[in-house]
Amino acid sequence: MSENFAPDFSLQGKVAMVTGAGRGIGRACALACAAAGADIIAIVRDDGGDLGAIIEALGRRALLLKLDITKTSEIESIVQQAIAHFGRIDVLVNNVGIARDDLAQDVKEADFDLVLATNVKGTFFMTQAVAKTMIARKSGRIVNISSQAGTVTLRGEAVYCMTKAAINHLTRCLAVEWAPLGLAVNSVSPTFIWTDGTRPYLSDPDSFRQTVAHIPVGRVGETKDVTGAVVFLASPAASLINGADLLVDGGWSVA
Repeated sequence: MSENFAPDFSLQGKVAMVTGAGRGIGRACALACAAAGADIIAIVRDDGGDLGAIIEALGRRALLLKLDITKTSEIESIVQQAIAHFGRIDVLVNNVGIARDDLAQDVKEADFDLVLATNVKGTFFMTQAVAKTMIARKSGRIVNISSQAGTVTLRGEAVYCMTKAAINHLTRCLAVEWAPLGLAVNSVSPTFIWTDGTRPYLSDPDSFRQTVAHIPVGRVGETKDVTGAVVFLASPAASLINGADLLVDGGWSVA
């Protein structure tokens, strides 16, 4: 009997939920998972625009649901709507995250609370709600979009860095707790990626030059650099990977 040595990167027949799917990395993750074969539950804050139409043009089914993830009382309802529509969730990509740039001595309590409520509390309770459905089926993949900020220091980003370090350790804790129940939990930590959110900063020549100076490969990332890692971790090819943080930072963290 011949062995099949080809890794399986397909998400064919899977259902993937992506939070923060309205723009940037989240939108790219939703489209990449659809291109890999998954039907998509896109969690958006405001309006997903043409996202649903593009997913359907790829031959996949799409469900767009609106949620402010800081309103944790609404998360369970959103997850149940998704389950009612598709029957299950095979993959969860936690992408929602915000930052409020300020030196540590100037951080305001309201900004501190909002960043933690979004990046940590919202992520935890969304993960909990989806994981319950995965545990019932003894199968599931969870991919947390973290940041190199969870590993390296960024001036003026103390609170954001703290939340991403929390996500990295939460990933490890959940991986250990849920592995015997059939779940795998990993994170992806990008460097600066070209998105609508980063474009104003990166379009400034001085800011761009200072940023690239930290990245040994000599370039800022594209969303496909992140989505490749996400699809891999969600796929059967990553079946023995659990509790890992995959740095997509061009070598910043080791330079």
